[in-house]
Amino acid sequence: MVLVFDLGTSALKGGLFGTDGALAARAETPLRLEKSSDPLHHEADASSWVSALTEVSSHLGVEREKGIEAVVVSGNGPTLVPADEAGNPLDLAMTWLDRRGIAEAELISRVSGSYVDPSFYLPKAYWIYRNKPEVYEKTKSFFPCPEFIDFFLTGNRFAILPAPQFTRYIWTAELIEKLGMDPEKFPPFIKPGEMMGKVRKEAEEVSGIPEGVPVFAGGPDFIMSLLGTATIVPGRACDRAGTSEGINLCSANPVQDRRLLCLPHIIAEYHNISGIISTSGKALEWFKNITGREKEGYDSIFKEIGRVPPGSGRLLFLPYLTGERAPLWDPLARGSFLGLTLSHGRKEMTRAVVESVGYAVRDVIEIMEENDCIIEELRITGSQARSPLWNQIKADITGKRILAPVIKDSELVGDLCLGLFSLGRYGSLKEASDDIVKIEKVFSPRVELMSLYDDLFLIYRESYGRLKDVFRSLSEIGGA
Repeated sequence: MVLVFDLGTSALKGGLFGTDGALAARAETPLRLEKSSDPLHHEADASSWVSALTEVSSHLGVEREKGIEAVVVSGNGPTLVPADEAGNPLDLAMTWLDRRGIAEAELISRVSGSYVDPSFYLPKAYWIYRNKPEVYEKTKSFFPCPEFIDFFLTGNRFAILPAPQFTRYIWTAELIEKLGMDPEKFPPFIKPGEMMGKVRKEAEEVSGIPEGVPVFAGGPDFIMSLLGTATIVPGRACDRAGTSEGINLCSANPVQDRRLLCLPHIIAEYHNISGIISTSGKALEWFKNITGREKEGYDSIFKEIGRVPPGSGRLLFLPYLTGERAPLWDPLARGSFLGLTLSHGRKEMTRAVVESVGYAVRDVIEIMEENDCIIEELRITGSQARSPLWNQIKADITGKRILAPVIKDSELVGDLCLGLFSLGRYGSLKEASDDIVKIEKVFSPRVELMSLYDDLFLIYRESYGRLKDVFRSLSEIGGA
């Protein structure tokens, strides 16, 4: 058996798989972000992650399972946890949504000679160094979030580096020293699939995971999703659709465009062309909650908006509720409804929020295609993948086929592929992914809606350019 965990923004998921790839058990427990009045601050209590891991482990029955051969953990990022010698968090974790380090990112960009976004790891650590010196001084290790859990399990400090080129998005000892920080506070790097250690007795006593089980390095959730959707052939793209959205394309050729990230693929000969959208599922959750439907299920919400005609009555929504990453890279961008009239109500506004995610995905795809990338299909994964209507809306807006795998928790499946490869069950990661991932349903774009969505997308795209200065002016009022 292989035990896998994925630490998301809104939930921690776990799965117990047979070495044949069959899912034996799955469980999840909700997580939450701390409330803040500052739109740039987005924090989480890392201690709650250990409690969630314990709860999920209990639901999976790991304490009764004697055949666990490996543990693999993946997680969201860039999320940073300052921890003491014992691995206890010294402050709230700065999540991937947190963009308070604007000044720090600008300075690091100048020093490094390349663009560094406020959401990246080093601006967060540098913000702590400059603004919370008491936390910085007590910090033994700055952990990314899955590595925080790995330390709890093994007692060994590492940071997972998917490939050497990722250091510009994580950290380098040279840059750390130039900023006046201590490189010893940043754990040494380890590659995905390498053994981080074995589950220690203290972790077994808390979580029930048996002592002595090998823990293999997993890594960032988007890397695991490539494996977990079999996005391992040029032309295939993965749409990681959850709280946020990540479009990751497997490409034979690199791309040089600052609006996108060009990263190494976990399959060494390919590249991962990536565009990350900050708030997608989170935007729908936000609108659901502020309209008094906190306890209403998403099934009933999609049933309601299914009766609203495509285009939401010529109503658009910009989903920039925490700024935006790709392709805008603007921490000061803000959410907006455009085109509201007295004829619009809650149903139309809800559908506009859902459609906005399709427009944001198309925005990223079109940038990729401007760079001569070929995108043949989108393999959908995550919580949004469970909604046939949302999948169809995305297909209609993007003009791409949407493929839904049988197991839609691609991070867990990717962790499984990595675990089985590390155990020697497969000769390569590509072989493991090809064998394990199965497609359940394909959603094809409807030709009759192409013209409508083309027109609305053009307005969506040009709206940000016209509102950019307005967003910046709003951010400057009262020093906020």
